[in-house]
Amino acid sequence: MPKPADKDPNGDFPAGIPKPALRALENAGYENLDQLAKVTKKDLAKLHGMGPKAIRILHEALSSKGKSFAGEDG
Repeated sequence: MPKPADKDPNGDFPAGIPKPALRALENAGYENLDQLAKVTKKDLAKLHGMGPKAIRILHEALSSKGKSFAGEDG
């Protein structure tokens, strides 16, 4: 098991997400990209620190895995 200091600061979230958005995800309890397929884009946008750039990057990352935010059609 990795030590906390060895933990990847982005988890499995894609590179390029601004730090405030990463903190928002962490504070909301999201630890990986797959969890975001269960949340709507609208609800994600409500998180303090989550901006349009981060949502776009997360959307693209989910799409590359054949997934999407909840309520979307892939």
